[in-house]
Amino acid sequence: MTAAIELRDVAAAYGPFRALFDVSIAVEPGEAVALVGSNGAGKTTVARVASGLVKPTDGQVLVNGADMTGKRPYALARAGVAHATEGRSVFATLSVEENLTLSFRRLFGRGGVRSHLDEAYEMFPVLGRRKEQAAGTLSGGEQRMLSMARVMVEKPKVLIADELSLGLAPIIVDELYATLERLRAEGTSLLIVEQQVTHALALCDRVVLLAHGSVEWTGTSEEAAGVVTEVFSPVG
Repeated sequence: MTAAIELRDVAAAYGPFRALFDVSIAVEPGEAVALVGSNGAGKTTVARVASGLVKPTDGQVLVNGADMTGKRPYALARAGVAHATEGRSVFATLSVEENLTLSFRRLFGRGGVRSHLDEAYEMFPVLGRRKEQAAGTLSGGEQRMLSMARVMVEKPKVLIADELSLGLAPIIVDELYATLERLRAEGTSLLIVEQQVTHALALCDRVVLLAHGSVEWTGTSEEAAGVVTEVFSPVG
């Protein structure tokens, strides 16, 4: 089976600082893989390489078997790769609906905006209630929902989600992961980058443990429960 997305022997650096060393990760069609590790392990760099935001210094990035190594982010996006980056990534002075409209008009044209707005509000009802509110005045969790809605409505072939739970209340994290589960059920492959691993273990089929820029261990979620607790305790 051809992987939905695959990193083969990838190395990456920021100037003289080497961040990744011979990292190989594959996510099969319809599969969910958790990439876990402590702060500074290189998880976010893996996500950025996988979506084209960082060019690898060695190795390959393959999307559905096609070599996308060194391609710009828009090329990977056209191939079906979406990246929900760490943080909130919203236009603070624009309303919720204006944020969504900008994204949906680019993706679906003017005629597709209304139906996809309705879909975003169904996915995250709080956004519908706040649609006229400036995005910068939303709570942290609501801003994260807004940034996620922009990519989830797109129904990508592959979604890379970076640190969904960072700084959010448990109830918000539960809602975001429930949405990821629905997206996966519709056929999207998931690469979930997390430090707080409880939700990721529950959602994902396999786990890759990263340490010091290298893959230290990989296995099923069931096998991972004892392994990852040796690195850090899961937080619910």
